[in-house]
Amino acid sequence: MSESPPARLRKAATAFRTISEVADDLHIPQHVLRFWETKFPQLKPLKRGGGRRYYRPEDIGLLRRISDLLYTQGYTIKGVQRLLRDGGLGEAEMPAPEPPEGGPDSLRAILEDLEDLAAEMHALASR
Repeated sequence: MSESPPARLRKAATAFRTISEVADDLHIPQHVLRFWETKFPQLKPLKRGGGRRYYRPEDIGLLRRISDLLYTQGYTIKGVQRLLRDGGLGEAEMPAPEPPEGGPDSLRAILEDLEDLAAEMHALASR
């Protein structure tokens, strides 16, 4: 009977984390985290010998918020930069996303158009 290797020990909430730990926790590739550092000057992980990055809990919180804004709420990088520049990313300061013009009826029409296109593409691909 083989034993599985011990699970990675959980660090304290206040502990610094490496880029690989943050990338794994947030499900974001390391190269994206490094890219975000160039776009968001508020992200400043500590860098030790050899350029190894150590993220503080507040860095990780900011990364979570940036990720949510970009991937869930649909903001652009410029939009998130503007939010940071204009006073932060606190929940109370976040403007509500604007609904698309036409509301649900126009979304249904768009969905129907996309389904029609998908059916046409499928038909062409199976010829």
